[in-house]
Amino acid sequence: MVEINTEEKVKEGSIYGQVTSLGHEQLVICYDEPTGLKAIIGIHNTVLGPALGGTRMWNYASEAEAITDVLRLSRGMTFKAAISGLNLGGGKAVIIGDPKLKSEAFMRRFGRFVESLNGRYITAEDVNTKTSDMEYIAMETKHVTGLPEYKGGGGDPSPVTAYGTYLGMKAAAKKAYGSDSLNGKKVAVQGIGQVGKYLVNHLVQEGAEVFITDIFEDRLKAVSQETGATVVDPNAIYDIDMDIYAPCALGATVNDETIDRLKCHIIAGGANNQLLDEQKHGQMLLERGIIYAPDFLINAGGLINVYTEFLGGYKREVAYGHAEKIYDTCLAILNKSEKENIPSQQAAIEMAWARIEAIGKVKLSY
Repeated sequence: MVEINTEEKVKEGSIYGQVTSLGHEQLVICYDEPTGLKAIIGIHNTVLGPALGGTRMWNYASEAEAITDVLRLSRGMTFKAAISGLNLGGGKAVIIGDPKLKSEAFMRRFGRFVESLNGRYITAEDVNTKTSDMEYIAMETKHVTGLPEYKGGGGDPSPVTAYGTYLGMKAAAKKAYGSDSLNGKKVAVQGIGQVGKYLVNHLVQEGAEVFITDIFEDRLKAVSQETGATVVDPNAIYDIDMDIYAPCALGATVNDETIDRLKCHIIAGGANNQLLDEQKHGQMLLERGIIYAPDFLINAGGLINVYTEFLGGYKREVAYGHAEKIYDTCLAILNKSEKENIPSQQAAIEMAWARIEAIGKVKLSY
């Protein structure tokens, strides 16, 4: 029998290489020719419970880009659930293509793929999917959350996500300034979709000076007219004089180029995977004295909301009550970061893994 060297078999850049390096349990490729559905489901870790994470639909430039995205997102969901004290694992799904492709048959076929995993993965809404899509998926599987309120679900999770992000921002302000008041602080919100819009409302109500940007001009105009926030060109958002940068669009906006341009004391936003390279860019922020509120913690309100629904008997006040814990957890992470002189993202991951390992001694997997 010939032994195969694992390091040679799993070459860097291959699918197996990515799955191995990030520690995933399962990657599921889904294809349905009649509907044109192309989807990928990533299950990262199920020690704490079934993997729950939303389904994102995006017109990816390549299948490789979609795989990278689902692997990064599902890993982030593991940390998000663990650091938030939820009994869930980490999973995520991406659908490749223009959102205009969606139809009842299209989404129900995806629901069949979710059903085939027998509860190891539970889906919910994410970028370019909504509660009506979850209704179609629910026709084919019970392993779905984020249903509309009239069907007993939690409805739109965005308000809870924005609330948690807001609390994380206030905790970071407490660490940076000695007070968590955002009154008079200059905050730049990048991306004003549902989460960004609700976050802007919280900030304006507290008296912050808010700058907003988005690739959709109609959103900018509407939010600016409603809140008085100042519109900034998307390419200039990194260069403005600000106290807090709040990325609320897609990830990887904190990178080699932007870190050198940012003039802020704090980064705290609702986007996932804000650091292009966790280790490198987390360290760069630490060295520059920029406080980073870990994204997978402070944007966990949406997951908290659908987890509340998953438990049954959904009540929004319960979701908000759990989300309030984000403030104290964020402070604990920032204190650990300062004490140990390590990036806050690393501190948060260490805390998340500590819980997973502790519970893993009780049970091995879901």
